[in-house]
Amino acid sequence: MENGKTDTASQSRQRAKQRIIAPVAKNLTIAGWLSVSAGVLWPAQAAAIAWAVSAWAKGVPPIGPTGLAAAVFVVCALLRAGLEHRAAALLFEAADQTIARERAALIAREARSPTDAGSASIASLIVQKLPLLQPWITRYHVAMIRVSILPLLLLVLAFSQSWVVGLTLLIAGPLIPVFMALVGMAAEDASKRQMDEIGTMNDMVMDRLSALLDIRLLGATDRAAEDFGVRAENLRARTMAVLRIAFLSSTVLELFSALGVAMVAVFVGFTLLGEIGFGSWGGGLSLGQGLFLMLIAPEFFQPMRELAAAWHDRAAGYSVVAELDALDAADRVSFIGTGLPSDQLDGPVSVSVAGAVARLGSRPVRLADCAVGQGGTLALTGASGAGKTTALAAIAGLVPLVDGKIDVCGHRLNEDTADAWRARIAMMPQRPHFPDETLADWLDTRQSGRDPWPALRLADAADVVKQLPHGLETRLGETGGGVSGGEARRLLLARAIFTGADLILADEPTADLDRKTAHRITSALQRLKQDGRTIIVATHDPDLAAAMDTQVELRS
Repeated sequence: MENGKTDTASQSRQRAKQRIIAPVAKNLTIAGWLSVSAGVLWPAQAAAIAWAVSAWAKGVPPIGPTGLAAAVFVVCALLRAGLEHRAAALLFEAADQTIARERAALIAREARSPTDAGSASIASLIVQKLPLLQPWITRYHVAMIRVSILPLLLLVLAFSQSWVVGLTLLIAGPLIPVFMALVGMAAEDASKRQMDEIGTMNDMVMDRLSALLDIRLLGATDRAAEDFGVRAENLRARTMAVLRIAFLSSTVLELFSALGVAMVAVFVGFTLLGEIGFGSWGGGLSLGQGLFLMLIAPEFFQPMRELAAAWHDRAAGYSVVAELDALDAADRVSFIGTGLPSDQLDGPVSVSVAGAVARLGSRPVRLADCAVGQGGTLALTGASGAGKTTALAAIAGLVPLVDGKIDVCGHRLNEDTADAWRARIAMMPQRPHFPDETLADWLDTRQSGRDPWPALRLADAADVVKQLPHGLETRLGETGGGVSGGEARRLLLARAIFTGADLILADEPTADLDRKTAHRITSALQRLKQDGRTIIVATHDPDLAAAMDTQVELRS
């Protein structure tokens, strides 16, 4: 069982590398070698410092050695800065490209989804989690290249001056990766649990906000607040678990690196004092050799420090990629067609549904056979969950069929005709949604510049706009704040009319409305029929259903 889990984790990491790293591997490799080249210059700077100090100690006139050492040091410093700058530019370019690519893919996929299920967790993934790929890309892979080369180079240089210092570094160095690997296993699991909890928390917030009015009416505010407290505590605990592991790994790293540097310092110090007569290849260490060893010892551990810091970035990155892979593997539903503007489908409006079975998620929904022609009206009735909303979505080509057929305007509704068909229809969703724009812009979706008042009067919504403080220049709240539920429905109907749609699909247009307001919506729909429009409504309202030419009952 453990081997299976390890294999799965290994395969997941391999997929993550293939997905995230492979497209930008060239940039990462170049940046890694640029960073290594910058690191290789430090021994030259250390040698310049050691040589200058040694010359001073021997009484050599300081002007010559100091000037030459300073020149070497400054030139190497400028080269290092240039190399590091170029490496950083390549790394951030690679990270930006990767995040932009994954974000665009997520948005494109969600834009083609007919449902908004899990929209909060998707938003969290796009806004909060995808940026976590940046430190993984910009730090971890360069750190891996540096740690595989620079410590070995510095170890060779240390052995060339003193076998004791080389042996000290050789013993202290490998202990760090061992403990990092042990801690890293726990870090990856902890990061994944934290990411999952963030998505769950966001879904909960979105769900509670959308149901805020119902929560208040039912007197469940205390229960909702308690649920928030539980989720917040779970998120806090999982976040602290990640931080606990991060601090533990940092402590282990600093302990061994500090011990290694301290042992080198003690050996060099006592050797220069004459207390230790072994450990070098000649007759003892000179001041220049000792200072050189002291300067390169911390740099021996520096790549490992960088790798340890990036190790948690790696764990967070793998968690994000695992979530992306899970979304890719999920059985997602996508609407038919491209979703791009298209010319209208030719022919008189007609809809015929025969033996159709739509797929919503993993659940097939059987649609009732029905037909409606130009200027006709049809009511889809039935209990909640019977598939009325799904039927409207299927007629609009927003959910695919797994069986049966839907014919529109004498053509089969499929990938080739869906966009042209949608150019002739308008939908009234059950829940109004108003983007952050003026009513005038919202009504005129195609920016035609036509007068919206005839459509408003036909939908019995002209008085709604007139009573608003800024009329057509008013910006409503996202869910219709500033107007009542019935007024929002009439505005939706006016928008559908203004588009010039030949077919209007209305989902529960009178739901949750008082009898007088519902009657106004019904009357407006009847006026549309007289205007030659075809109307299909999904409703529980018997009065609205009776006003339609045909009624079809859907059964679960």
